[in-house]
Amino acid sequence: MKFPSTFGRAGVLAPLVLPALALAVSAQEAAPEAAAPPTSALDSGDTAWMLVSTILVLFMILPGLALFYGGLVRAKNVLSVLMQCTMITATVIVVWVLWGYSFAFGGGTSPYWGGLGKLFLIGVGPESESGSIPELVFACFQMTFACITPALIVGAFAERIKFSALLLFVVLWVSLVYFPIAHMVWDSSGLIFGWGALDFAGGTVVHINAGVAALVGALMVGKRDGYGRDNMAPHSLPLTMIGASILWVGWFGFNAGSALAANGTAALAMINTLTATAGAAISWAVVETVARGKASMLGAASGIIAGLVAVTPAAGFVGPVGAIVLGAVASAVCYWFVAVVKIRLGYDDSLDVFGVHGIGGLVGAIGTGFLASSSLGGVGYAEGVSMAGQVWTQILAVLVTIVWCGVVSAILYKVVDIAVGLRPRPEDERQGLDISAHGEVAYHS
Repeated sequence: MKFPSTFGRAGVLAPLVLPALALAVSAQEAAPEAAAPPTSALDSGDTAWMLVSTILVLFMILPGLALFYGGLVRAKNVLSVLMQCTMITATVIVVWVLWGYSFAFGGGTSPYWGGLGKLFLIGVGPESESGSIPELVFACFQMTFACITPALIVGAFAERIKFSALLLFVVLWVSLVYFPIAHMVWDSSGLIFGWGALDFAGGTVVHINAGVAALVGALMVGKRDGYGRDNMAPHSLPLTMIGASILWVGWFGFNAGSALAANGTAALAMINTLTATAGAAISWAVVETVARGKASMLGAASGIIAGLVAVTPAAGFVGPVGAIVLGAVASAVCYWFVAVVKIRLGYDDSLDVFGVHGIGGLVGAIGTGFLASSSLGGVGYAEGVSMAGQVWTQILAVLVTIVWCGVVSAILYKVVDIAVGLRPRPEDERQGLDISAHGEVAYHS
């Protein structure tokens, strides 16, 4: 048999080659469908936004919170506060990688902690995903929340805490208080998450948590030497204003970033972060003018922080007008605690961490239950949930956070006091922590 000359010298192999070639082509056409790799849910826009949000939250701590607190203390202690914020951030980053991420988001089924499944970030690499972003990005974003929360606490006992005691307390506190609360509120297997509590960006996890620990610390560390007698006015309100402004800018990563995507929810959180903060700053200035006759720069900065704190749990759930109301109400309540309640009770919360973060977080968390209603411009509740039911859930979440944080924090302060002592020597405190603890001064005459 002859074959077409187009096969040339290989024509004699055609009866064998052609069927095999046909089978190979058929298999090649079918192969992509049979062996197609799993579809990735990663979104480059979401990932880019979350990278930026993570940087913004770090910017809140260094230099934002550090400058805000640094300006509020006396000149002899400003470097100590900057150092505390810096070293808390570095310490918690290491703790988060070693065991913190696993304790909070380790994939365990316990309602109280995440387990040991992701110690040392085992299994969390470039290929692992968390929704539409890489899991490493999610881990970094949550890491910055873990850093800023204990840094907030230091304002309560600023100017009178031993540096070694603070760092030991922070390691223990994030491990036994922050990580479990973060798991309970934000992990799908968490206790408070299962109740359906609304905490968009950390009203309970960050602000109530930090505020309660701050109050317990202020009481257990004791008052500053000379409190109520010496002049303890802020040494640099310009630094405080710069810090507050940086915090406001960084808070867009904190709140809008908590959408975990570049979408409409992030946009809602962004506008609420603007409107609530504006309402709170105006509210503080008005209340202060009525009470004292003048509106102060310190008051405006405090109002900004109060508004940011209050809108944190609500940012993705309430409408812009509701956010204004929430910020204004929270600011007025915080002013009352700072200017009236603290003075009457006589405790020394140096930089009003409990009065602003604890109380502002409480007002914000419970207020979210009301203002999330679609009838008040919010996004509405889950199916079958009423306003009364949601508010009650918010109250339960707040109570669990207060009790867990309060009891465990008190134990940890006592443990640290026994181990290394909480306070420096009286003469070191009078000299100032900058020189006595760190051997340097902020300003040279």
